[in-house]
This record gives sequence, C-alpha cells and structure tokens, in this order.
Amino acid sequence: MHDQPIFMGKSAAPRRSKQILTSLVLCLMPVLSGCGLIQGMTSFLSPASSAKPRSPSRDSVIERLMPAVRPDVQGLPEQVERDSAGAAVSGETVPARFKRRVILDALNRPWDGLADLEGHGLLAAELSEGGAVNLPGVLDVLEAGMDRTSTFHKAIPLPTGPRTEAVMRFMVDSLAEASQHRDKALSGLSEDERGFLFAHAARVVERFSPQISNLTEQTLSPLKEDARFSELIEERVDHANLIAAAQVLARLANERWLHHLAGTMSKPLPSEKVPSGVTGDVLYVEDSSYGLIVVGGSGANTYELDSRFGLVIDLGGDDLYGGMIAASTDRDHGNAVVIDAAGNDRYESRAFGLAAGRLGVGLLIDLAGDDVYHLAQGSGGTGFGGIGILFDAKGNDEYVGSRMTQGAALHGLGLLLDMAGNDRYTSHGFAIGFGGPSGIGAVIDVQGDDRYQCGGKYPSAYNAEDAPNGKPGDPMFQYDCFGLGTGSGGRVLSRRAERQAYSSAGGWGLLVDVAGSDHYESDNFSQGHGYFFGAGVLLDLDGNDQYHAARYGQGSSAHYGVGFFNDRRGDDHYGSSGPFYNGGVAWDHAVSLMIDSDKGRDQYLFDRSTGLGSADHSGWGLFIDEGGDDQYGVKGGFGRANEKSVSAFFDLGGIDMYRLPPDTVLAPDQRPVNGKVVVYPHDGGLFIDR
Repeated sequence: MHDQPIFMGKSAAPRRSKQILTSLVLCLMPVLSGCGLIQGMTSFLSPASSAKPRSPSRDSVIERLMPAVRPDVQGLPEQVERDSAGAAVSGETVPARFKRRVILDALNRPWDGLADLEGHGLLAAELSEGGAVNLPGVLDVLEAGMDRTSTFHKAIPLPTGPRTEAVMRFMVDSLAEASQHRDKALSGLSEDERGFLFAHAARVVERFSPQISNLTEQTLSPLKEDARFSELIEERVDHANLIAAAQVLARLANERWLHHLAGTMSKPLPSEKVPSGVTGDVLYVEDSSYGLIVVGGSGANTYELDSRFGLVIDLGGDDLYGGMIAASTDRDHGNAVVIDAAGNDRYESRAFGLAAGRLGVGLLIDLAGDDVYHLAQGSGGTGFGGIGILFDAKGNDEYVGSRMTQGAALHGLGLLLDMAGNDRYTSHGFAIGFGGPSGIGAVIDVQGDDRYQCGGKYPSAYNAEDAPNGKPGDPMFQYDCFGLGTGSGGRVLSRRAERQAYSSAGGWGLLVDVAGSDHYESDNFSQGHGYFFGAGVLLDLDGNDQYHAARYGQGSSAHYGVGFFNDRRGDDHYGSSGPFYNGGVAWDHAVSLMIDSDKGRDQYLFDRSTGLGSADHSGWGLFIDEGGDDQYGVKGGFGRANEKSVSAFFDLGGIDMYRLPPDTVLAPDQRPVNGKVVVYPHDGGLFIDR
C-alpha cells in the first residue's frame, strides 16, 4: 500500500523568522490602508511573543480548540515518547536540501507549527480582501513562510490627477525601479548562469516528480543539473530584491492611477505607429529602455505578445491575448506586466507564458469581466526561479490549466488571487496552490461559489498494486493530483548516501477560499496535503461546501510532510473514492490535522476509504469536528494509530450518527458511538465523541 520510510541523513539550517516578520511590517506600512491592521500584525513581533503571524479579524481555530483536545492527546503513550524524542522525530537528520523552518517546526512541535501555517494563511486572506492595493503585503506574508522577505524600498508616488506627464512618468519610473531590483537580485550570477537557470527552469517543471527510484548513472545526470539549478537559485539569487521588484510592479494595479491614465488619452494612434502583433485602437506607444509600453483603447483588441513588450494596458473591450502574456521571455527580459481594465477577455498562453516569472516577475491584472484563461504548462500565476502573479478583480472566470498551473512554484512564488465571481478552476496536476521544492504556490479566492478540479491525467503508481488489470474509467483506477493546497519535495529513494543527497525538501502549497459555497474535486494527494518536507494547507472560511478527494486527501501527509485542512463554517459534505487515507491522516513521520470548525451539520461519507484521524509509521494525525449533528461513514480509522504513531478522532458536540461496513469486526467497547470515549488498547489511538 505504501513505499518504505525514507533513510536518515543531514539538513540545512534556516534563518530566523522574527527578522523576516519585522521587515514584513516595515514594508507593509506604506501600502496598508489603516492602522488597526498594522497594530494587529505587529502584536506578534514583541520580544515576549512566539513570532506567530496573526489575522486581526479571524481567530486561530487551532489555538481556540487546543485546550479542548490537547490534554487528551498529550496523555497518549506515543505522544509522551514523541515529546522526548526531539529532532529525531522532526526529520532534521533526514537528507533533503533547503528545508524550511515553518515545516520543521510543524514536524517537531505540531500544535505550534500548524498554528503558524494557519496564521500565515489567514493573514494572507485578510490582506487579499483589500484588493490590488494590498498585493505587496500579500507577497511579503507568503514569502515569510519560506524564510524570505523583501528589501526595504520607498514607494513611487502615485499621480494625483490626469496629467499626461505625471502619468507617463509613473509608468516608466515603476518599470525602471523594478528593473533595478531585478538587476540587483541577479548580480551574483554570470551571463552563462542566467542562461542556464532560465532554460533549466522549464526542464525542472517538465520532469518534476515527488519520488524518484531505480536510479542509474544515466538517470542521475538530470538530478545533478537540478541540484546545480537549486543551489544557484537559493544561494546566489538575492530574493529580497526579486520580491521588491514584484511589489513595485504590483502598484501599477492601483485603480485610481488607471482612472487618471484613461483621462489623459482618447485619440487612437495612426495604424503605422501600432506595433506588430497588436490590432484595434491603440492610444499610446513608447519604446522605453524596459520594453514597449502600449495603451489600448476601450474597444476590442488583440495582442500577440513577445519579448518586445514591457507593459501593456488595455482600457476596455472584449480582448484576445496570445503569446507570452505578462511572462518572462528570456534571460534578458525578465519583467513583464499586462493590465486589462474591463471586458470579457480571453487569454491563450504558450508554455510558461501567462503571469509566469523566471528570473524575473510576470504580473497580469484583470480588473473586470467574465474572463477565460487557457493555461499551458507553467502558466497562471507561477514562479520558477522567479515570481508570477495573476490578479482578477471581478467576473465569473474560468481557469483551464494543465500541469504546474494556477498558483504553482518551484524555487519561486506563484500567486493567483481572484476577488469575486463564481469561478471554475481545472487542472491536470501540480496545480491550484502547489509548492514544489523551495516554492510557495497559492490560490486565494475571496468571494463566489467556486469549483476546483485537479487530476484525471496522470495514472498513479498505486495502480500496479491496487488495480493491476485496471484501466481508465474503472472504479479502482487511480490518478495523482498533487494540488488544491499541496506542498511536495523531490524524494530520492536509494540506499546510497551520495544519491540520497539529491533529495529536495518541499515548499508550501496554499488554497484559501474566503466566502461562498464551493465544490472541490480531486485525485490522489490533494486538499491540504504535504509530501517530503512539503506543507499543504487548504482553508475554506465560509459556505456550505462539498469535498471529494481520493487517496491522501483532506488534511493528509506522508514522508515527513505536513498537511492542514480547515473548513471554518457551514454544512459540509465530504467524500472520497478511496481506497485509503482521508481526513487528518499521516504516514511515515508526517504530521496532519483536519478540522471542521463551527457547529455545522456535516456528512463524512468515506465508505470507500479509511481515516478521520489515523497515523502509521511514527505519524501524527488528528481529526476534529467542533460540533453539530454530524453523520459518519468510514471503513476504518476513527482515531486508530499503528507502529508508534499518534492519532485521535474528536467530535466536540452534537448528536452524531456512525456507520461501519457490515463486515466490520470490532469489540462492542471499541465501536464508535455518540457520547463515547475509546482508548484503543493495542496499537494506540483515541476516539472521543462529546
């Protein structure tokens, strides 16, 4: 059912978080609109605090529920042993490059570390609700989770009125300052190294795998190139300046400035002055040192974009975009921005060609309209050795993606932020909030009844054991997803220490849906999943939601991964195609927590799966339902632990119903029933219904 546990070895030392979070607040002060939020954020920076990020308007569910459940967990024999084991449990001695502090903290101190991850997610959500003006702050919060922060920079003053000279100067000055920050970020690299990194980023994406086995000298060669790529990015790129470049460009999305811009232009240019690849009315063109600046009119336009374009602003109309849309095009053209003010637009990207950053920043801002994004591999708010941001303010939008799309990153940052509308997200895998090695990939959706889908493309290796004669469409045939809030490393399976050293620790994948009744559908490894020193977080803050996953879903983890899932409010419905492991489940020294908070009437229909608080091979897996009259059906689990693990099931209130398969063999005193406490006598674990 599962592969063997990983072997033991050495880790890297991360930087401390307090310096990062202090710089975070300093950078946020020029862009945040009110002192209340600043005061709430600075409360976790005092010397007496534990340096946890906090949302001023939303409490930590983990910290609120901890007093009701932690004493029972602390009394379990395996938890007592775990508390005394220290670093041996946390994975600090396991070989994997570039481990992150927040993930090691969660492995070593689950309650505190998971609350830290929750805090980062809630604070990012809080800032996101403020719209485009808070984009610089959202970037800082996300990057702080990866032990990175921006260098201090003074914001370029916004134009105060529709004066042509001031409006033009703001555009050029923003591009210039972002270019300067990018140059500083890459100053430690030679031209050949820049060329290698830009080209190799695409190869890393194309062949990334969470687990690599059966190594030969031939298959080892790409791993050596990947190691060179990651070392150059992590050790020779100045991430502080790269983040600053993104924050400078993000201020171009300020709607007040765009209103001033529209007031300075009305007359279309003659056709001979319009760049090739652009059709429709064009109001302004400037060939700047940072690429073409083009302002399109309020009618329909088409744009086929390439390395010539540095900034494209379209003031309205139903537009069609193609080519390299707000994307790094080569080692010399790293920064690119597209802003569309209105209209029902269609985006058809090339690979790595929409809101994608490689050794630079790709930024796409769409402020209104029902838009369709067709996202080729590596597109849609993605960062691979760079930063990619896709911001959509309004409309019922459709994001159609393939591999590594929609808030995905490796050794960079990828963000997709959608403010409003009933949206649809679809993907093949490694998408919709995916953080690969040293990457932070996030999707944040603020309002609307949304649908998320991931999978159906990549057959799972588990088919060899679970469905050896299966074929696509069979009930037992499985696909892998690695999305919807998933963080994953690259785990090299070998008994040879020199080959284990090529393993890479995972990053952080985040999916936050702030409001709306949503539908989540995904295959294996999804919905708050962490794999090999990766952390996956899914937060749904309000609405009556439906979740359907497969193996390793809804707060799950494996091989020193960290998974956290929280639905804060609503009457929710959970299901799984199985065959194992859903709902607060952890395998091989991993840590997972699933919480359905508030007192909704929830249904957990896991008749084809196991879980709801389960752990194996020194894992730590908990399930908590805060209250409400709930229904449970699961073929195995309910807080059971195996092989020196910690697991527990808690239902903290309501009149609940439990259903087990007819062939279940359990002693009467171990059957789950409303109002019952069971301490499992042999393998361990705990069931509590209050």
